[in-house]
Amino acid sequence: MSQQKKRESTMATNDQLITTFQKIASEVCERDLPKLEGKTVISDLGLDSLQVLEIVGAMEREFKVQIPDDQLVGIQTVEDLCSLINRRLT
Repeated sequence: MSQQKKRESTMATNDQLITTFQKIASEVCERDLPKLEGKTVISDLGLDSLQVLEIVGAMEREFKVQIPDDQLVGIQTVEDLCSLINRRLT
Protein backbone atom coordinates (compact mmCIF):
# COMPACT_ATOMS: atom_id res chain seq x y z
CA MET A 1 0.00 0.00 0.00
CA SER A 2 1.40 3.40 -0.92
CA GLN A 3 2.17 5.95 1.78
CA GLN A 4 -0.59 8.25 0.42
CA LYS A 5 -3.21 5.47 0.55
CA LYS A 6 -2.05 4.43 4.02
CA ARG A 7 -2.30 8.03 5.26
CA GLU A 8 -5.78 8.45 3.76
CA SER A 9 -7.01 5.23 5.35
CA THR A 10 -5.86 6.29 8.83
CA MET A 11 -7.24 9.80 8.69
CA ALA A 12 -10.71 10.36 10.01
CA THR A 13 -12.92 12.91 8.36
CA ASN A 14 -13.73 16.10 10.23
CA ASP A 15 -17.39 15.05 10.25
CA GLN A 16 -16.49 11.73 11.91
CA LEU A 17 -14.40 13.50 14.52
CA ILE A 18 -17.05 16.13 15.24
CA THR A 19 -19.76 13.46 15.51
CA THR A 20 -17.59 11.46 17.91
CA PHE A 21 -16.82 14.60 19.94
CA GLN A 22 -20.54 15.40 20.15
CA LYS A 23 -21.42 11.87 21.31
CA ILE A 24 -18.68 11.76 23.93
CA ALA A 25 -19.31 15.32 25.17
CA SER A 26 -23.02 14.58 25.56
CA GLU A 27 -22.20 11.47 27.60
CA VAL A 28 -19.68 13.31 29.78
CA CYS A 29 -21.93 16.26 30.58
CA GLU A 30 -25.01 14.00 30.78
CA ARG A 31 -27.15 16.16 28.53
CA ASP A 32 -27.86 16.57 24.86
CA LEU A 33 -25.77 19.23 23.21
CA PRO A 34 -26.91 21.30 20.26
CA LYS A 35 -25.54 20.23 16.87
CA LEU A 36 -21.85 21.06 16.93
CA GLU A 37 -19.81 22.52 14.11
CA GLY A 38 -16.08 22.77 13.75
CA LYS A 39 -16.17 26.43 14.72
CA THR A 40 -18.00 25.67 18.00
CA VAL A 41 -15.96 27.07 20.88
CA ILE A 42 -15.47 24.33 23.46
CA SER A 43 -15.69 26.73 26.41
CA ASP A 44 -19.14 27.83 25.19
CA LEU A 45 -20.48 24.32 25.85
CA GLY A 46 -20.55 24.86 29.62
CA LEU A 47 -17.98 22.14 30.34
CA ASP A 48 -15.53 22.40 33.20
CA SER A 49 -11.85 21.63 32.71
CA LEU A 50 -12.17 18.09 34.07
CA GLN A 51 -14.98 17.32 31.64
CA VAL A 52 -12.87 18.62 28.76
CA LEU A 53 -9.98 16.37 29.83
CA GLU A 54 -12.36 13.42 30.08
CA ILE A 55 -13.58 14.12 26.53
CA VAL A 56 -10.01 14.39 25.24
CA GLY A 57 -9.12 11.09 26.93
CA ALA A 58 -12.14 9.36 25.40
CA MET A 59 -11.25 10.77 21.97
CA GLU A 60 -7.68 9.48 22.40
CA ARG A 61 -9.00 6.00 23.22
CA GLU A 62 -11.54 6.06 20.39
CA PHE A 63 -8.95 7.00 17.75
CA LYS A 64 -5.99 5.23 19.41
CA VAL A 65 -3.80 8.33 19.64
CA GLN A 66 -1.98 10.08 22.44
CA ILE A 67 -1.99 13.85 22.69
CA PRO A 68 0.69 15.39 24.88
CA ASP A 69 -0.77 17.87 27.38
CA ASP A 70 1.36 20.70 26.01
CA GLN A 71 -0.37 20.34 22.63
CA LEU A 72 -3.77 20.92 24.22
CA VAL A 73 -2.81 24.47 25.16
CA GLY A 74 -4.52 26.83 22.77
CA ILE A 75 -7.25 24.40 21.71
CA GLN A 76 -10.38 26.51 21.56
CA THR A 77 -12.75 25.03 19.02
CA VAL A 78 -13.99 21.57 18.21
CA GLU A 79 -12.15 21.87 14.89
CA ASP A 80 -8.87 22.68 16.70
CA LEU A 81 -9.14 19.42 18.63
CA CYS A 82 -10.23 17.43 15.57
CA SER A 83 -7.30 18.77 13.53
CA LEU A 84 -4.90 17.86 16.32
CA ILE A 85 -6.27 14.31 16.43
CA ASN A 86 -6.00 14.00 12.66
CA ARG A 87 -2.36 15.14 12.77
CA ARG A 88 -1.67 12.46 15.38
CA LEU A 89 -3.28 9.84 13.12
CA THR A 90 -0.84 10.47 10.28
